[in-house]
Amino acid sequence: MKKTLFALAAAALAVGVQAQTIKLGELNSYKAQPAFLEPYRKGWELAVEEINAAGGVLGRKLEVISRDDNGNPGDAVRVAEELVSRENVSLIFGTFLSHIGLAVADFAKQRKVLFVAAEPLTDKITWQNGNRYTFRLRPSTYMQVAMLVPEAAKLKKKRWAVVYPNYEYGQSAVASFKQLLKAAQPDVEFVAEQAPALGRIDAGAVVQALADAKPDAIFNVTFGADLAKFVREGNTRGLFKDRAVFSLLTGEPEYLDPLKDEAPEGWWVTGYPWYSIQSKDHDAFLRAYQAKFKEYPRLGSVVGYATVRAIADAIKRAGSTDTEKMIAAFKGLKTSSPFGPIVFRAIDHQSTMGAYVGRTAVRQGRGVMVDFRYIDGAAVLPPDAEVAKLRPAD
Repeated sequence: MKKTLFALAAAALAVGVQAQTIKLGELNSYKAQPAFLEPYRKGWELAVEEINAAGGVLGRKLEVISRDDNGNPGDAVRVAEELVSRENVSLIFGTFLSHIGLAVADFAKQRKVLFVAAEPLTDKITWQNGNRYTFRLRPSTYMQVAMLVPEAAKLKKKRWAVVYPNYEYGQSAVASFKQLLKAAQPDVEFVAEQAPALGRIDAGAVVQALADAKPDAIFNVTFGADLAKFVREGNTRGLFKDRAVFSLLTGEPEYLDPLKDEAPEGWWVTGYPWYSIQSKDHDAFLRAYQAKFKEYPRLGSVVGYATVRAIADAIKRAGSTDTEKMIAAFKGLKTSSPFGPIVFRAIDHQSTMGAYVGRTAVRQGRGVMVDFRYIDGAAVLPPDAEVAKLRPAD
């Protein structure tokens, strides 16, 4: 009898403890994309620790239940279902690759669960395939391309080549670049296009094909291991000599640091020059991150941190973990980030987080960004009337 009472008491205690936490489900391609996602995990862990140390949200601690999606849309949907059905999470967040983000966004729509897309950059997440249950933190491919195009147009280069990973993110980025550059410079020509499969670039063949086309400038969208191979082969064969290069994400330390002194010089890039940013918001984040992890942050760290901070603020604003109340709270939500204040727009659920744009250089044997500036995401989004045409009604 005593054992039975003890067991019942223990069970009741466990239920009570569980009721005191707000469960957040998280899924990402940790095994497939560790360069970005290991720092990203540290970022959201830091945010959870800070929030809980300050008393949690609505008097309850945050608890993140994380799963790996294996870099596969089918696995991502299965994992999302497990988080919702078995773990009873209040919402889901995360994803990295664009096609996986789209799959989870569709799942969120079907299951009527809130999804905060931390990283996937495809424009479709908030525009063509947008839905009332999905919000996105990072600036999209369109937004980051729009940050680079003015500098590209200034050069008045006529013949362009493009290279990109052949999946949703790469396709979306190149489509936006062509659209925006042609609008700024109608006489531009695209004379070569290389689209290797993600993670399977034949750098020698790609570089040779681009060189044979004799472009005046190159727009690159490869990242990670593909970028490293492309840069090294391009350096060896002289592809970048006296040729302008514009490149998405290349200024992020996740991808620039591994190149060390082989990093390209003079490329126009979007990125994260953590070593030179001077702002109150970033300084506080940098100190806390380095104190906890004894290393410098990467862009993934910022994304993970800002995502959980935004979720916590939305739940506070909602005063509840009810899905409909959280959706209402996210619309127009003003929140802080290491890059400064951002807003989740009501019209398309896109945050106004911006990015740093500058040029690459090699300093003390490593690649860095120089001559950079921060561009607010709100400054590169199309007018509301245009967005309304792109996005289906909720």
